Amino acid sequence: MNKESKIYFKNREDAAAQLVEVLPIGQMKLEDWIVVGASYGGYLIAKVIAEKLNAQYKIMFTEKIVAPNNEECEVAIVTESEEVVIHEEIVKSFDISLDFIFSRSKYVYDDLVLKKINKFRAGYKIQDLQNKNILIVDEGLNTGLTMMACIKTAINMGAKSVSVATPIIPDASIQIIESIADDLYYAKKLEHFIAIDYYYETLEEITFEQIKNIKDKG
Repeated sequence: MNKESKIYFKNREDAAAQLVEVLPIGQMKLEDWIVVGASYGGYLIAKVIAEKLNAQYKIMFTEKIVAPNNEECEVAIVTESEEVVIHEEIVKSFDISLDFIFSRSKYVYDDLVLKKINKFRAGYKIQDLQNKNILIVDEGLNTGLTMMACIKTAINMGAKSVSVATPIIPDASIQIIESIADDLYYAKKLEHFIAIDYYYETLEEITFEQIKNIKDKG
């Protein structure tokens, strides 16, 4: 089967439109929501959804921790609140020590995450999530590790509820996300998942400078 037959979204704008169709927009407009992007691409989709809800939108910065000597192998995620979520199966399979993960996460946080916070919010971490309904958005889920980290961060920051919206998700990630999120919304689910960009006709790379130039209503 060729790639073309697997394309579900023309671009992020199309994905956002399809996602809006499955969200209970009418009900959500009656409630107090903040829409949070879990990635640069997710931030663009979050902006569209937030505008439909007349809600604030934000981004939560994260960085991945990779295995020693293998930059393609993601073993953990660190968020801007210093939440660390570990891919336990991979860590056990490759016998990666927790000391390595936490020492590496400290370095990544200080060297990468903090720099983004400083440039994007003048040093202020994401805030104002307490007692709010939080909708975390991404352009697609693969392992779900980044989303899990964002969910846990929102919970630890006192969110009233935490829901997830993503255009496309593998079946294997649904139960994982539903186990800690209040609600999960998606346009497409797949049993056999390849990669997020495989299902988009166009998925342009988004830079930090581009998201910095988008007006954050939060």
